[in-house]
Amino acid sequence: MKRSDTEEISRARVVISGRVQGVNFRASTRAQARALGLVGSVRNLADGRVEALFEGPRRDVQQLVSWCYKGPVPARVASVDVYWEPPLGQEHEFRIMW
Repeated sequence: MKRSDTEEISRARVVISGRVQGVNFRASTRAQARALGLVGSVRNLADGRVEALFEGPRRDVQQLVSWCYKGPVPARVASVDVYWEPPLGQEHEFRIMW
């Protein structure tokens, strides 16, 4: 995270449902997160949803959460559930979980 120490650090767990697997959602999420300087992870869930964890400056986390409502071009997002959690500060990069 390359931001001022005065910015509020936030963490969001986001669960996205719809046509979100097999449409480059994870790779696109990683690219968006890295462009914003966020850390965390994204993974496919067994039930067809995608789960992502974003941590960083609140405005950047909110921007990426907003992006999840649309996702990459081939995706068809049906719903997005957002859970705000206390930041952990344990991540150092954004990665795709397998």
